[in-house]
Amino acid sequence: MIPVLFAFGGWQTSNFIASEIRNPRRNLTRALMFGVAGVIVLYLAVNVVCVRALGAVGLAATKVPATALMQMALGDSGAKLVAFGIAVSTLGFLSQGILTGPRVYFAMAEDGLFFQSVARITRRTHVPAVAIILQSCWTAVIALSGSYEQILNYVVSMNFVFFGLSATCLFVLRKRETELSQATTGFRVPFHPWTTLAFIAICWLVVLNTIYTYPANSLIGVGILLLGLPVYAVWNHRKQRRTQ
Repeated sequence: MIPVLFAFGGWQTSNFIASEIRNPRRNLTRALMFGVAGVIVLYLAVNVVCVRALGAVGLAATKVPATALMQMALGDSGAKLVAFGIAVSTLGFLSQGILTGPRVYFAMAEDGLFFQSVARITRRTHVPAVAIILQSCWTAVIALSGSYEQILNYVVSMNFVFFGLSATCLFVLRKRETELSQATTGFRVPFHPWTTLAFIAICWLVVLNTIYTYPANSLIGVGILLLGLPVYAVWNHRKQRRTQ
């Protein structure tokens, strides 16, 4: 299920650019709902076609079902066509990752928790160019560090740790609003807290299952995460000294 969860992921990166979206309360919600729904419909349709055309035995016998399907339909030209489509899709995914990921570094730098140059916006393009270059270099390092399956295992496990943690923040925010006797000022969550609790439980079950199934790869992800703690402590100490 790990590759499947990764395939349906990507929605979280839309939130990285929430401050740049017009009327985010309405448009960000719509983007997330329509985007995820579109991916579900598309992927289920592809799976139905693969099962109908190749059957269970045919799917089990190939590691590239899309290529096998197109080769069956259009011969070698079909296989080349779908390979080209996969390359374009991969490039699109890498592009959005390189463009949205730097927003995290940018926000850290603005908060005084990273190099100030990372928060610098270029005059001509109005984008955080230093943050984008940093993200591109880090992407290359990760790509060269192991196989696709290894990288996927420790990336997905860490992703779902923070998906669950992000959802727990909703309880804190709602409590603050209650204490201040304010109406809900953020996004509405249907059937909260039950849907929120279910989301958190599913996320952390995925993490536990990934660690149990792929302990070595998962521990690499945990190790990278823990390396950030002393870095954060140093930058936070510097920030406090500057503000005193």
